[in-house]
Amino acid sequence: MGPSRGMSRRSFVGSAAAAAAWAGLAPEEVLGARARPGARLPDALLQERDEYDALAKLNFNENPYGPSEKVMEAMQYAFKYSMRYGYPDGGITQAIADHHGVKPENVLLGAGSGEIVEVVGLTWLDPSKKVVGVEPSYGSVYTHATGIDAEALLLPLEPDHRQNIPRMIDAVRKNARDVGFVYLCNPNNPTGLPVPASEVRDLLDGIPEDMPVLIDEAYHHFVEDPSYETSIPYVLEGRRVVVARTFSKIYGMAAMRLGYAIAPADMIERMSAWSTGSTNALVKWGGAAALADVESERWVRETTLRLRARTTRDLEGLGYEVIPSDTNFVMVHIRRPVQDAARDFRERGVLVGRPFPPMLEHMRVSMGTEEEMDRFMNAFEDVFAARTSSRPGR
Repeated sequence: MGPSRGMSRRSFVGSAAAAAAWAGLAPEEVLGARARPGARLPDALLQERDEYDALAKLNFNENPYGPSEKVMEAMQYAFKYSMRYGYPDGGITQAIADHHGVKPENVLLGAGSGEIVEVVGLTWLDPSKKVVGVEPSYGSVYTHATGIDAEALLLPLEPDHRQNIPRMIDAVRKNARDVGFVYLCNPNNPTGLPVPASEVRDLLDGIPEDMPVLIDEAYHHFVEDPSYETSIPYVLEGRRVVVARTFSKIYGMAAMRLGYAIAPADMIERMSAWSTGSTNALVKWGGAAALADVESERWVRETTLRLRARTTRDLEGLGYEVIPSDTNFVMVHIRRPVQDAARDFRERGVLVGRPFPPMLEHMRVSMGTEEEMDRFMNAFEDVFAARTSSRPGR
């Protein structure tokens, strides 16, 4: 059994009050719920909560176990600063710096790695610039670029679904004057495939040395491929590299929103001008505790890898191709449109990933708990058996 995980009654009441406020309830209703022992949520919120909780949520690559007990304790403690602006932050920046062997000036916090991605775009893109990357990948990078009137120069994946680094180098060289930065998701989302360390070095050596490269390592902790390495050492070399990391995956803090960038100090300084500073006291204290909780990190990793291997075997045993994954999800070729299949899974209480053009028949499935993965496999057999038997002539 893994490290103790759970939420105290105090945590639940705080979450319920926040949910009530979000739902537009009157302040006295919220205060009343806090003041009266045994008070319950309004029926509408109870129904919404129960419906959500009943679903197997395998669609957003989340950690289904949530923050560890040590992280929860740290966040509980940080509630004492909830009314303050200039509060102690739990030493989160120094903790990240120590964790990676860099200096605090090499670290920039963000509300999830999603904010880091946006900050990079705001720093190095404008209507005359392009981001170079592959498709499909983490699409928010390209959506944000086009949202600020920049362009996205997107390259296709190879037939084996890997990123073609020589082609990326060639595209950057041919468009060097117009490229704001290069984006490399490693391992890639949604395919789950890593780029070998040798090819990352080829990329950095093959493009102009002053070209910024954003390397997204959101799924770093789940990699088993020995050819993969983190790109943080390039920061120590002074390369124009920004490495993005998140607490949303291995540490189970997706809703709390904490990510960070590791980059040379001058790049961090430029990026800081676009940072909102929107991370909160709770997640900063929780993040510092998460980095120190090696036991919980190890348990989540081992459990996720075991379920990933089992799910891959089960799907392949049914005759479906699964892309080898080094993340907390797998992508299976279902040979039918994902959009239609996702509705069938939802009817069976299971949420799966959205379509990722142009891989419209490949379904991304996040690793949930063991019980959730059992539910997924039961639903998978049911969905595809039902579709097969409903074909004409079958």
